[in-house]
Amino acid sequence: MHKVKQFYSNLRSSFWFLPSLMVISSIAIASMFIEAESAGIDRWLSQWPRLFGVGAEGARLMLSTLAGSMVTVMGITFSMTLLALVLASGQYTSRVLRNFMRSRVTQATLGVFAGIFAYCLIVLRTIRGSGGVDEFVPGLAVFFGFVMSLGGMGILIYFIHHIASSIQASSIIASVAQETDASIDRLLPKKLAQGPDEDVGRNQVLEPQDARTWYPVPAALSGYIQSVNIDALLRLAGDSRTIVRMEHGIGAFVVQNTALVSLALTYPPDQKTIDALNGAFSIGRHRTVDQDPAFGIRQIVDMALKALSPGVNDTSTAVMCVDYLTSILARLAGRQFPPSHRYEGETLRVVAIVPSFEDLVAEAFDQIRGSAEVNVAILERMLGALDTIGSQTNRSSHLRALDEQLQWIAELADRCIESSHDRARIERRLSEVRKTLEAQSALYAGE
Repeated sequence: MHKVKQFYSNLRSSFWFLPSLMVISSIAIASMFIEAESAGIDRWLSQWPRLFGVGAEGARLMLSTLAGSMVTVMGITFSMTLLALVLASGQYTSRVLRNFMRSRVTQATLGVFAGIFAYCLIVLRTIRGSGGVDEFVPGLAVFFGFVMSLGGMGILIYFIHHIASSIQASSIIASVAQETDASIDRLLPKKLAQGPDEDVGRNQVLEPQDARTWYPVPAALSGYIQSVNIDALLRLAGDSRTIVRMEHGIGAFVVQNTALVSLALTYPPDQKTIDALNGAFSIGRHRTVDQDPAFGIRQIVDMALKALSPGVNDTSTAVMCVDYLTSILARLAGRQFPPSHRYEGETLRVVAIVPSFEDLVAEAFDQIRGSAEVNVAILERMLGALDTIGSQTNRSSHLRALDEQLQWIAELADRCIESSHDRARIERRLSEVRKTLEAQSALYAGE
């Protein structure tokens, strides 16, 4: 099931899958109308000669015109799509191209025009005769082709609107944030319990690990780890009565024939076990957000860095990036992160590499802070983000991570901001955020 889901996700991201289905559907519809005409429906259609009474020559001319028009429009649509991809890649980051490719509107638009073209060709080849007794014109099929072409024009107008909207910075950032939020809801559905308890399993150090012999399991191919089936690793570890230790987390790049995982065994693993362990990992040419929220954060950070670069200098876009990062991290602040140590009963079976709130906060803010320097608007926005995120968490480790970010922003402001007015604004905001974090820490420390 894990492989099937990954395969479907890859299909969904392709330009060809949905358009191909729509072309096949159009061919089936054309065949259905032609067969209905052959079954004698023409006698019923003769009641409306103005709609279905076109002759063979007229039907050929109309369908030929529609087919040629659809090919032209499909070429224009494809050119607009490529232009949007080039603009998004150059203006923001190439990592957002996959989001454009996954767009259902773009895929459906290409599929509609390709489907109409295929429909017209299928119907056109069945028309025969020219006014004689052997003339055959599937009037219903011809009329439906005309209706489809009118619908295609409406879809083209909507597609132009969609492209104009989708290349705006706000739309791209919101789309990435929405996909990241969906990944968080899928991977971290549990809410944090109220209280200061920490996840001791994450930092647990077990002495028996050091006394074991660890055998590396080589990766079958090179690429980015897109997803991991932890249940499969638990099952394999239980069957082999061993411990599986992940050497790379989701989103990391693994090189073929280097260690993917390690097994605590008294003898080297056999080839069947190696193949089964590789089968629990999905490795591809690029990262995906499905099990990797950090990649969604990475995309937004890249857009912020591009906006803050001297050649672009787009503070408004960078501010939007910080706002959406705030939304993502506030959602993460209230979620229970999975433990790194997975057990079968009381027996340790899997030592996983899992994301932590601290790592994701650093991923979101470290590089933006370094690029902001004297940009007071970005620093103030980041302070507001820490204030908002801090009010949403009840874990001391989360609050410590936010406090570290606060200290680094204070150091940056003290070192880089020369204006006394701007420095005073930053100092006031720093004081407000400190009060929020201290209040949250005191609130849960007293429970």
